[in-house]
Amino acid sequence: MISQRYRLTTGMYLRGDLLATCLAFIVAWQIRFKTDWIPFTKDHLPDFRYYLLLLPIVLIVWVVVFHFHGLYQARRNRSGVDEALTMLVAVVLGLVLLMGLITWLRFDVPRPDGTGMEPLNFSRSFLALFTLLDLVLLVFARTVIRAYLRHIRLQGRNLQRILIAGAGVLGREVAAKLHSHQELGFRVVGFVDDDPAKADACYEGVSVLGTTADMEELISQESVDQVYLALPLEAHAKTMDVLRAVGSECVEVKMVPDILQYATLKAVFEDLDGTPVINLSQVPMRGWSSLIKRAMDIAIALIALVGLLPFLPLVALAIWIEDHGPIFYRQERMGLDGRSFWILKLRSMRVNAEATTGPVWAIKDDPRRTFVGSLLRRWSLDELPQLINVLMGDMSIVGPRPERPAFVREFKGKIPQYMVRHRVKSGITGWAQVHGWRGNTSIRKRIQYDLYYIENWSLALDVKILWMTLRHGLWHNAY
Repeated sequence: MISQRYRLTTGMYLRGDLLATCLAFIVAWQIRFKTDWIPFTKDHLPDFRYYLLLLPIVLIVWVVVFHFHGLYQARRNRSGVDEALTMLVAVVLGLVLLMGLITWLRFDVPRPDGTGMEPLNFSRSFLALFTLLDLVLLVFARTVIRAYLRHIRLQGRNLQRILIAGAGVLGREVAAKLHSHQELGFRVVGFVDDDPAKADACYEGVSVLGTTADMEELISQESVDQVYLALPLEAHAKTMDVLRAVGSECVEVKMVPDILQYATLKAVFEDLDGTPVINLSQVPMRGWSSLIKRAMDIAIALIALVGLLPFLPLVALAIWIEDHGPIFYRQERMGLDGRSFWILKLRSMRVNAEATTGPVWAIKDDPRRTFVGSLLRRWSLDELPQLINVLMGDMSIVGPRPERPAFVREFKGKIPQYMVRHRVKSGITGWAQVHGWRGNTSIRKRIQYDLYYIENWSLALDVKILWMTLRHGLWHNAY
């Protein structure tokens, strides 16, 4: 039954992709050859019938490339943004393969004057238009299908029935997370647990249906599609017994290792020459994600610096007029992997403000501030030179705010998981800052928000933080 649902879902995505690609092909041809948007320099228009010879090849290449990029795997918890980025990579790769095939294959068509045959050369502008339109229509089609699937799942259809082995803390946490995402179409039908005290108990609105010895019968009786093994570490032998018991059933078996309670970041499986290894400190900003985030950082930093060029000389002049001191201020901070770097700021305090105190937190109405510095800090304008840090690669636009090494040494021994924030690049703005945890505020709260950002990072979350920063995160009480 579950494989049938997978085939139906995959079939919907496949049909949507084929329809979007065919539509993009036709529209691209119409725009290229039937409008004046792109000047046509040849002596005659190509025959659309001959261009259609290319369409079956396009469809085959696209399906193969999409398949090997995992776009037809029925993963209900796939992020829409991640899927769109995967489709971008797949379409670009498909185009490269297509152009290679066009070069290798030879399409001979009759000449317009009927004097013989000539090779068919496909327009590069047509291929570029087709690629762009195809990507847009593919993402649109996938979005519509995902919305439709969410809709029918919320109505109680197309559900996968889940049985959880283990009604302890771990099992109840799995049930709670599955319940909180009903749009994914998971329904927990029950727990099994060998603890007599939990017999007939109810957790998260789900009953304990029996013991692990009853699993085979319950799988058939409850039409179970997936079994989640959420047994504690000390029940290793019992876990192996359950695996043997359900291994012959037509269900998916997923294990939730109890060791993940010790993980500080998302855990992922790695392969060590055939031996599975769980990485307990994997951050999501790897590979393509890291490359795209870096490209976004550079683009935003360059655009912002160009836009600020007329404004910065005026600010610099105001700082210098007040006390004839330096315009910029450098301060050592700790960033990615615990490496130190020099952060750049517009000077907002008196020269040598920490000469007698050493590193200390700024306070409200800090007497060390200059008048211009107070205005700059109130609007976070003193942070603008950090765009240069972003271009140099020391920082990102979005990420946990970097701290001074003296404060890092103080906090890492007092606050659990404090050093996890150094697994990613520091940022000019971050999830903690847009929620008001900035400056001399609760370190523990800031760490909670920083860890949430690291564990749940996505391009969409970065865009959300940037929007919140522009909307209401610039103004704050000066510290």
